Amino acid sequence: MSVLQWLGRRLASYLARPRPGLHVATSRPGLLAATLRKGDVLLVEGTSRFSAAIRTLTQSTWSHAALYIGDALSASRGDDTPLLIEADVNDGVRAVPVERYAQMHTRICRPVGLGEEEIDAVFGYAIGRLGQQYDLRNIIDLARYLVRPPPVPERFRRHLLAFGGGEPTSAICSSLIAAAFASIRYPVLPDIEVARSKGEAGREQVREILHIRDSSLYVPRDFDVSPYFAIVKPSLRDFDPHVLTWAALPIRAAEAGED
Repeated sequence: MSVLQWLGRRLASYLARPRPGLHVATSRPGLLAATLRKGDVLLVEGTSRFSAAIRTLTQSTWSHAALYIGDALSASRGDDTPLLIEADVNDGVRAVPVERYAQMHTRICRPVGLGEEEIDAVFGYAIGRLGQQYDLRNIIDLARYLVRPPPVPERFRRHLLAFGGGEPTSAICSSLIAAAFASIRYPVLPDIEVARSKGEAGREQVREILHIRDSSLYVPRDFDVSPYFAIVKPSLRDFDPHVLTWAALPIRAAEAGED
């Protein structure tokens, strides 16, 4: 093991430790797993130092992303526990149960318009990367940011998450998932080229040509703001505001609302 790898693993172990804090569950127990569909991207607000660095760099709530594959590994594992595939800083690319994040603040981002074979291809790409290591150079860059924030404009900060080695056997959470969707040419946040040409009768025609960005430049928030992923909120399933039970307002608060 090289010195860089040793340092990266030590930093990963330190940065990945959860810090004391309140975990706010987005939905009731069991509702997250019941809502997820194969191919969904689950965003997570983590509590570790590593998560705090990503949230600061990306100016976002979300510090982690995982891909829902459901029971796709049931035959090889011998059980049908609903699973996510993620890139973990210590364990690399792995499959974990959905329940790991059931008590955390999460968001479901769902791709639109894909057929079953395309969805299978997306998580098939991710399954094929199981066992790959996390890009530890990415850890070193984040640790350097935590020591002293770099004097660069905010619009360039996402590039600090792409300083990793880019090795074929390494990945970070969002780049793994972005690459999986890129493998079937499904857009997340592509670069858009506007092409203009003359059509019939001299009328100007405008076309938008999508260019897939380098997957290493993607961060978890990109799935949230992408116009090509629907936001799915488990708590809205069968939601009826008329059956909610509200506590009575304190007398002073009620009086303050009077004219």
